[in-house]
Amino acid sequence: SSCDDVSAESSTEFPDRLSLMEVRLQAQEDEITLLKSSLADALRKLRLHDQQIPLLKQQLIAGKRNGLFECANIKIFPQVYWYFKCIATDLILHIRRHHPAHHSQNPSETTEQRQRGQPGLMPSNPNILLARTPKRANIQPTRRPTLPHSGGRENSIKMFIRGRPITMYIPSNILNYEELRMDLPSQKLDLDWVYGYRGRDCRANLYLLPSGEAVYFIACVVVLYHINNQTQRHYQKHTDCVRCLAIHPDKVRVASGQTAGVDKDGKPLQPFVHIWDSKTLVTLQQIGLGTFERGVGALAFSSSDAGTFLCVIDDSNEHMLSVWDWNKNIKHVEVKSTNEAVLAVDFSPTDTNNIISCGKSHVYFWTMSAGTLTKKQGIFGKYKKPKFVLCFVFSLTGDVLTGDSEGNILTWGKSAADTKTLGKGAKETFQIMKQTRAHEGSVFTMCILQGGAILSGGGKDRKVIRWSADLAPERECEIPEKFGAVRTIADVDGEELLVGTTRNAILRGTFSDGFVGHVDEMWGLATHPTQNIFLTCGNDRQVCVWNAEDHKLDWCTTLEESGLCADFSPNGGVVSVGLSTGRWVVLDLKTKEVVSDLTDGNEQLSVMRYSPDGSFLAVGSHDNFIYIYNVTEGGRRYTRFGKCTGHSSFITHLDWSKDGKYIMSNSGDYEILYWDVASGCKLLRNRFESKDREWASYTCVLGFHVMGVWLEGSDGTDINALCRSHSESMVAVADDFCKVHLFQYPCPKPKAPSYKYEGHGSHVTNVRFTHNDSHLLSMGGKDTCILQWRVKGAGTGDHSKEHLASSSSVRFLFPGRVARVCVKQSGGEEEEDEAGSGGWEEEWSVRKRKRETGWLSRARVKCECLEGASMGVLSQRRNKDAIFLPSGETL
Repeated sequence: SSCDDVSAESSTEFPDRLSLMEVRLQAQEDEITLLKSSLADALRKLRLHDQQIPLLKQQLIAGKRNGLFECANIKIFPQVYWYFKCIATDLILHIRRHHPAHHSQNPSETTEQRQRGQPGLMPSNPNILLARTPKRANIQPTRRPTLPHSGGRENSIKMFIRGRPITMYIPSNILNYEELRMDLPSQKLDLDWVYGYRGRDCRANLYLLPSGEAVYFIACVVVLYHINNQTQRHYQKHTDCVRCLAIHPDKVRVASGQTAGVDKDGKPLQPFVHIWDSKTLVTLQQIGLGTFERGVGALAFSSSDAGTFLCVIDDSNEHMLSVWDWNKNIKHVEVKSTNEAVLAVDFSPTDTNNIISCGKSHVYFWTMSAGTLTKKQGIFGKYKKPKFVLCFVFSLTGDVLTGDSEGNILTWGKSAADTKTLGKGAKETFQIMKQTRAHEGSVFTMCILQGGAILSGGGKDRKVIRWSADLAPERECEIPEKFGAVRTIADVDGEELLVGTTRNAILRGTFSDGFVGHVDEMWGLATHPTQNIFLTCGNDRQVCVWNAEDHKLDWCTTLEESGLCADFSPNGGVVSVGLSTGRWVVLDLKTKEVVSDLTDGNEQLSVMRYSPDGSFLAVGSHDNFIYIYNVTEGGRRYTRFGKCTGHSSFITHLDWSKDGKYIMSNSGDYEILYWDVASGCKLLRNRFESKDREWASYTCVLGFHVMGVWLEGSDGTDINALCRSHSESMVAVADDFCKVHLFQYPCPKPKAPSYKYEGHGSHVTNVRFTHNDSHLLSMGGKDTCILQWRVKGAGTGDHSKEHLASSSSVRFLFPGRVARVCVKQSGGEEEEDEAGSGGWEEEWSVRKRKRETGWLSRARVKCECLEGASMGVLSQRRNKDAIFLPSGETL
């Protein structure tokens, strides 16, 4: 039984490394898909221009040598021909050289792929191909004739993503595209409410202050949540993810340590520790800059001397242990600790010169004397040596109690010095006095209550047990399985507890009442059409409906499969949820019952979208199809109307036109297609005809009106989602680097300025505005947190310190997750260690390589503070002419 818990603790590295490998595999599969589409494009263009050669020769003879040739009312650039011919030739030669058996007929190619014209096999080393093809957005091909960006009879412009040209047709009411000026948006965002908590790979990160505030961290922010007032404050001076906390004996000052991370150029950033005042949020001291490596893993203030010293253990290979006079910023001593993982450290409450640390296969007793540190390893003797010593506390009698991966609490008591064996210089040592079987599986955390009672939290059994001072069990309760194991415990009043779990939830409850409280990666997000409520769903199979005004969870239900996308019907009575298997369900918002259950294909669904009048529902799938349904009986009855067939890759986003007759859709290979649904789901071959069409929503990441949200150097997967406001004045963007951006809408020109807001500790998977644009909701992936932002009109609030990012006070809802936004005024990427125990170095190196290869290059934008506008003025300016005037804002 203890093996299972060892895997639950030591082992958070295994699922996280597996997750990292899955991400890499998915990236490779996406790369192959794009290579296939690039080859198909090159061959198609090559055939097209081969057909035009005779006509081109005739025009050359006629003397039309101006670089632009007109033939059959089609503009042809001769350099295009050579460009695609070079690419196609290289691709074909490489395929034949490395896969001679497959260049004519590929046995692994499926019938469906042949019907869609997709190659079934590509070279095993895509780098050979990518070296010859452009990979970034808005980057011109090198060593080849460049493709034109704009001009021509059809008044279009092109952008490139991974070498694939995407044509954008300029709407008729834009007379001079080149003279459009992109401005910052008139609105800004303030963080209003946060749900989330980092418990999966951190420990000892939940404490209660005398002020009534619980203190914990998520991403690069330390959150102070007042339990009774239900308000939050935030310490946000860290430049990267916070990993550990320590509370000063005065219960006012706090120390927080962060990871190193890397900057946008791939260079390592230096970790440090901040000591700050929890009342004023003022930083008192920064220590260790340039001293610590990789990150800070554990912290502790001394107790017996009123908190003069701070002990720090970093995340280097040797896990260096150092002791600082933090007020003077002086390092007193530093020593190598161990090559094994260190999980906790603390001073003896009665003697500053005694320090204890524990971790993988060890517990060390340190003695500080004359500027040196000496250690003695705890001897387990006749007791089984655990794989991990996970936590420890000091009892009121001076004993040390350790919790380990075997489920035992060991009592270490002081024994007299062995002068006979070790001589006169021998000192007293700690030895195991007692072993108490505490939990089935690991003991993840312990805390001491007033009066000497002890609380312990279990791994496999998920139990919180209260023990008497002599370790006799008194009461216990069990955490619901969906929240994971107990990570840490904070005592509120002796009866009520706060419990942080390994699945990123903070629960509040008592032994008598039990605990109530998304615990896995989330993707589905939908806002109600008329009320301030929203729905979330994710890989944990939970569907949750939240009240954005009261900041509470209205209800939650569990599905049989993971939910990946959702949308409310326009009447607000039902919501449809797309699942990971091609199945989708419709839930009644009042009864929570499933009123419809259908399946389209056998692959995951990526988007659900009702038409503006609610008469149709479009279901986008990873099988490349969009399924259209007639909706009747108030959203409770669905009948298949048709199927949109034509995409060569999976559907990513789609939107309906305002008249409910047309659909615009994006796919995984960066296609923009338009469909005439009313005429039988027909593909509109001439995309030029859709340039003036008005859209009821705008969530497609590719389109003329949002082309400016793509930074130069962006990879095609850098933007996960976007959403236009209902006022059509701004667009919010969720990117792959933990950021939320706010642009002016429309945003049709490259390098558009924007406001950037930080706070998520993982890729941002989705963003949505509430029905009246009063708030924006953003959802993290692996950090499982939801950030609720208040939309502010220009000229409101205090912008004296606002640059590229902005944030304000936040509130938190128990039960749920707690997260927080970090404000950074210029460069520096926020990185979250999602690898868990043992996997941080690998995750860090991957991100470092991505930056070294330019995957995360960014443009620095000067931000101006806009004054004098108001929401009323903005609404008055909403007309067809003004909609294309530049004014952009970035989160």
